Amino acid sequence: MSEQQLVQVETSSGVRTLTFNRPEKKNAFSLPMYRAAVSALRAASADPAVRVVLLSGAGGAFTAGNDLADFANIKDFTEDHPAVQLLLTLLDFDKPMVAAVNGVAVGVGVTMLLHCDLVYVADDAKLLAPFVGLGLVPEGGSSLLLPRIAGMAKASEILLLAEPFDAAMAVSAGLAARALPPAELLPFARKKAARLAELPAAALRASKKLLRDPLRERLREVMFTEAARFSERLTSPEAKEAFAAFFEKRKPDFSKLA
Repeated sequence: MSEQQLVQVETSSGVRTLTFNRPEKKNAFSLPMYRAAVSALRAASADPAVRVVLLSGAGGAFTAGNDLADFANIKDFTEDHPAVQLLLTLLDFDKPMVAAVNGVAVGVGVTMLLHCDLVYVADDAKLLAPFVGLGLVPEGGSSLLLPRIAGMAKASEILLLAEPFDAAMAVSAGLAARALPPAELLPFARKKAARLAELPAAALRASKKLLRDPLRERLREVMFTEAARFSERLTSPEAKEAFAAFFEKRKPDFSKLA
């Protein structure tokens, strides 16, 4: 599959649908897939015919997060890394963005929801921010955004425990606007995206800017701080144990690591 095929692009009546398309891996993000997503988002931002972007996942999953086969070899999570580029692109994306979350949303699949304007989840969806469990730290401004959205108690439960949570929790924590039966999810998200596309485009962009701008520069600083900590953690003994356990299909043992 070519890099461009990893994110399917479809445009209808001002709505650009970007579908993560690696279903055999539950749409886990490889480095080429990150590059494809960045390219697709930048093209949507630059295209005056695109008024709204809708994110979805092919094959019954939103995204299983990072492809650990790729991620285990990363030594430096700098601004030039495709994953960081995706998060920065989401931060500065000026058009309304809608997400339809089906199946699983793991890692970056949860992080990117914090940068979307309307999020809808299937009522059987499972979400997970696994960073601490992998010996890592949160990314993409989630250490700032999630406590503001969900409150410190729920944010801590999601980010520190690194346990799966369901659609009801996603809604109650403010990550999603509502949960719907799986068969209704994408049609409903498309309906809301189409509604946004019918509204005055400049007014929508200006309103999104008002909502997002007060935190934008602070959020950018936090994202770079998170990325620096993330880079440090990638080579930590805890991360090495977590990745080894994943590939060896066993439970990690952190008991002897400080």
